[in-house]
Amino acid sequence: MMKIKSLALVAITLSSLPAVADVSGDRDPHAYSNGYTLDSGPYALPGPRQLKMADEHLFWSVLGDRLEYEPDDERGAYDLTAWYGTTWNRLQINAEGEFADGSVEEAETELLWNHAISGYFDALLGAKFDSYNGDEGEDRQWLALGIQGLAPYWFETDLTLYIGDAGRSALSGEAEYELLFTQRLILQTRAELTAYGKDDTENGLYTGLTDGALGLRLRYEFSRRFAPYIGVEWSRYFSDTAAAISDAGEPVADTHYLAGLKFWF
Repeated sequence: MMKIKSLALVAITLSSLPAVADVSGDRDPHAYSNGYTLDSGPYALPGPRQLKMADEHLFWSVLGDRLEYEPDDERGAYDLTAWYGTTWNRLQINAEGEFADGSVEEAETELLWNHAISGYFDALLGAKFDSYNGDEGEDRQWLALGIQGLAPYWFETDLTLYIGDAGRSALSGEAEYELLFTQRLILQTRAELTAYGKDDTENGLYTGLTDGALGLRLRYEFSRRFAPYIGVEWSRYFSDTAAAISDAGEPVADTHYLAGLKFWF
């Protein structure tokens, strides 16, 4: 008897509920707004639409991934990124180079349009400018087309194709992975490879895989915006580029001990 009363009570309760919308098709984006939109309804402000969603706002950031110095060689390097825009489209500037004796010896500057193509990856399109100090080399300009983002297993990746004048081309790939010992003590591993599609004798670069680097950097994050680090990086030239470097009396492979700072604001 108790079961019958319970079932009857459930039936009465269900019958008193409002009808549920048909969920067989696509969900109506206005189903729960009572017909109100961003520019209509009793709470909408007059004039142009003033209420904006989070992905419509303009943001900016400057990230210093590497700002480091090598005491043994009295040289330094920097790797900076700045961007301005929305979640979907941004103007991105990458600046990377090496300096010694108070001046920049060589620099790579990229001016890019960054467009989000998924939740984890962005497409890049723009230009790259290679600059050399004095007789270190000849300046080059490139069209840049690339992709960057977070690959499975939390690898930060960046792959870019460069197309220059006189049939020149280059391909650069970079990957980073962070191992957290604690919430503040973090080991960052970084690998980079570069290949060229045509000889560039003026800059000592030849067809094929030209150079690569593998580094370990242990940083301590006093905050997410300020993290000094120490590290070691191994670099090496390959193929015909290595032969040219060796003929010039320079080392083909080298080990760099460094100290630096990672920051953002």
